[in-house]
Amino acid sequence: MGKVTGFLEVDRQDRKYKPAADRIRHYDEFVIPLSEEATRNQAARCMDCGIPFCHNGCPVNNQIPDWNDLVYNGDWRRALANLHSTNNFPEFTGRVCPAPCEASCTLNLVDQPVTIKTIECSIVDRGFEAGWIAPEPSKTKTGKRVAVVGAGPAGLAAAQQLARVGHDVHVYEKFAKAGGLLRYGIPDFKMEKHLIDRRVAQLEAEGVAFHYNVHVGVDLETEKLVAEHDAIVLAGGAEQPRDLPIPGRDLRGVHFAMDFLPQQNRRVSGEPLVTNEPILASGKHVVVIGGGDTGSDCIGTSVRQGALSVTQLEIMPRPPEKEAKLVTWPDWPLKLRTSSSHDEGSTREFAVMTREFIGADGAITGLRCERVDGKLAAIPGSEFTLKADLVLLAMGFVSPVREGLLEKLAVTLDPRGNVAADVKSYRSSRENVFACGDMRRGQSLVVWAIREGRQCAASVDAFLMGETNLPR
Repeated sequence: MGKVTGFLEVDRQDRKYKPAADRIRHYDEFVIPLSEEATRNQAARCMDCGIPFCHNGCPVNNQIPDWNDLVYNGDWRRALANLHSTNNFPEFTGRVCPAPCEASCTLNLVDQPVTIKTIECSIVDRGFEAGWIAPEPSKTKTGKRVAVVGAGPAGLAAAQQLARVGHDVHVYEKFAKAGGLLRYGIPDFKMEKHLIDRRVAQLEAEGVAFHYNVHVGVDLETEKLVAEHDAIVLAGGAEQPRDLPIPGRDLRGVHFAMDFLPQQNRRVSGEPLVTNEPILASGKHVVVIGGGDTGSDCIGTSVRQGALSVTQLEIMPRPPEKEAKLVTWPDWPLKLRTSSSHDEGSTREFAVMTREFIGADGAITGLRCERVDGKLAAIPGSEFTLKADLVLLAMGFVSPVREGLLEKLAVTLDPRGNVAADVKSYRSSRENVFACGDMRRGQSLVVWAIREGRQCAASVDAFLMGETNLPR
């Protein structure tokens, strides 16, 4: 709980950003960490609130008041152990998680919440700097072999948990490196990729074997995979993007965000682009359709590539500047959120529906749009056009890709197209096939992926060790 009177004495202080004029010149992280003294002062703000609603706000159920108290008292190593007891990769969540725990903070009712995300990141970064984080290989082996399909956060969390209890874990990843959307979707300026590399090195030292450039269902037959392993964990994510099937969709220059963002990440890391069509915003008028985090990432990347202008379109009405705390708390509130990328130079338009992509000679030149009301009905006379040389569709993801792996495994899908598996057993319709993360729940947060990977691993372990009372 930190200091008993800390929330009365200390104002909220969070990490700051380097100036936009400087940070748009590179793809490095630009968040300025708090000092040790400032971090301990922020931990002192954690209240003796009786019921820590932040536990429920955090999908991995981090024991936030406990490690806040340990940080306040300078016991960083115990704070790290506590943090790792619920979260395999706090350096990921401490950078890219939207922090629903802070929305649930009791102090948020009458003041500003505790800087939980910043403190979490400080703990794990300090742990790596001090050399406290080391591989934890199992001392015994079970002789059971598990395949994890997909090396995103859900797959990595499941693989680590399974390896630490002694199973022989093999991770199959269709791309050249591990990380999933953390590697190929989130830009380096939000999270540098060496953070993933050092965790992969830890997993390898714990006995996890990674098989890269192996697309299960394409390069490796699914039935061969099933036959050679005692259990399969499907953690391939929800990669089917939401499309915008309107006139002009086939024009050159209209792309999914996840065709655009991975290219730049590969440029930064020196990987081949794996495509003959480079997508660049340099010298172009860019329109990003979609108001979420992926759209924000497209803005920051376009600005760094030298776009002439960047406009973001959102179909929903402009949210209020501040939430009605007494109405929404402790749930995630609806309010206007401005990211670092928005501050780097972009125009945001709300309540706008795109009706047609306009082109010339087969290439995009603009968009025909109109304003809509709160029920998404067109407002008469509100039509307008936008100039565009590049359009990026960042409207989220609808489901896992069905062709290939899921099609050949013939597992049951839910009405949304995700693998049908409950949150108690994580078992699919096939006896030894389990599913977790976005492939099971649909598009979600990295912190939910880690939670599901951990819980799925516990269910797989129980299955492998002969427990017969697993729920279906």
